[in-house]
Amino acid sequence: MLGNQNLNREGDINTSSQRQLWINGLDDGSRAVLKEDEAVFIKQSLSTPGMDVIIDAEGCYLHSRSGKKYLDFHGNSVHQIGYKNPYVMEAVKKQLDNLPFIPRRFTAEIAVEAATRLIDKTLSKDYRVLFTPSGSAAVGLALKIARKVTGRHKVISMWESFHGAGLEAISAGGEYTFSKDMGPMMPGHIKAIPFNAYRNLIHSASKEDVARFCLDYIEYIIHNEGDIGAILLEPIRATDVHVPPPSYFQRLKRICAANGILLIFDEIPTALGRSGAFYAHQLFGIEPDILVLGKGLGGGVIPQAAVLARSPLDCAHDISLGHYTHEKPAAGGAAICATLSYLEELKLLHQCKKLSAYASKRSAQLFKQYECLGDIRIAGLLICFEFVKNRKTKEKDELLAERLLYTCLKNGLSFKLSAGNCVLWHPPLIVTSEQLAFAFSVFEKAIQECAGQSDHRALQY
Repeated sequence: MLGNQNLNREGDINTSSQRQLWINGLDDGSRAVLKEDEAVFIKQSLSTPGMDVIIDAEGCYLHSRSGKKYLDFHGNSVHQIGYKNPYVMEAVKKQLDNLPFIPRRFTAEIAVEAATRLIDKTLSKDYRVLFTPSGSAAVGLALKIARKVTGRHKVISMWESFHGAGLEAISAGGEYTFSKDMGPMMPGHIKAIPFNAYRNLIHSASKEDVARFCLDYIEYIIHNEGDIGAILLEPIRATDVHVPPPSYFQRLKRICAANGILLIFDEIPTALGRSGAFYAHQLFGIEPDILVLGKGLGGGVIPQAAVLARSPLDCAHDISLGHYTHEKPAAGGAAICATLSYLEELKLLHQCKKLSAYASKRSAQLFKQYECLGDIRIAGLLICFEFVKNRKTKEKDELLAERLLYTCLKNGLSFKLSAGNCVLWHPPLIVTSEQLAFAFSVFEKAIQECAGQSDHRALQY
């Protein structure tokens, strides 16, 4: 069953009764700052007004004005190596003292090194790089490369996907909360059915059956629409952690090759080790034609994104393809290099796999004990708990998920809600086994506290 759908609810929202109860429970000084925040920032779902006032972020933790301390498993997916990482902070400070900015038409060793190190992390090492200031801009750049190379503007992307908040990104994206009231999207964007072994139209729990169905539909689109230039997707969707089998990607790659279509992977939140592999697609034994990176690329310090395109696609020398002010980033390049060095020297990918095994074991115990858990999906330290009212009907329990969020926040654990009923954990790769155990303890106690309550009772904070 697909379950009830609330198109306006991507995750936790800032207008719910639970949010207001949470705000009421803060100290007077924090509420005053939040009112000032609301007075100067444009309101938008999921972020403004805010929910607390942060004065520091270090390692795995956020520290609030009122003295609260949150173990942060949200972090907007930028904190793979933790907040205020000493490697990155030192590298950026040194770069700012030495060379803070590289004007367009010039280059510097730090920019070349950053690009080279990203290429060296690929399996084929046969890519070229362009840097952008944001992931949304990087997605747009990837689509421009595909147009230039193929001469076609049509793109297949997935319903329920997220690729950024810019117009070209929401045209490719498939979440209603970002495209609502935005009028006509950019032409040429065609949506396909995303892989989902839990909620799908054929009511099958077989990953291979679902993969076959989704790819059959993509082929149907290609044959009936024609002139498709690219297929854009998240190899692992960050906001609900659906992981297709390797056969899905191997056949998808064959479909693209047979039809002259470029394959673009958006790994903005999932690359840099979160999946247990440096690049998430490396779990599946293939490489995309174009790879989009962002978020944690700047080490949680510098806003930084990048596009990696296969060398044969380097054929846009006659146009200004990117032309960004920070096209060859100095501080961003230093942050990238420091981030990669930290990942390598501390062997964080190995640590990720080890902690993923622990998370899988603890999650299996929760699933066995609590009927409100409909599904649990884990890839590395990408972790999703999906809450339902009934396991057979798979009806979403959005109220329970929201209550869990605020109960956990009260007890020092922060995470993201997605699709209304999905609790998403993106812990930093520096998280310790003790911190992960603490998170599971807080989470289980919250389930015990919230799962038995009636739908009409509001929590008090």
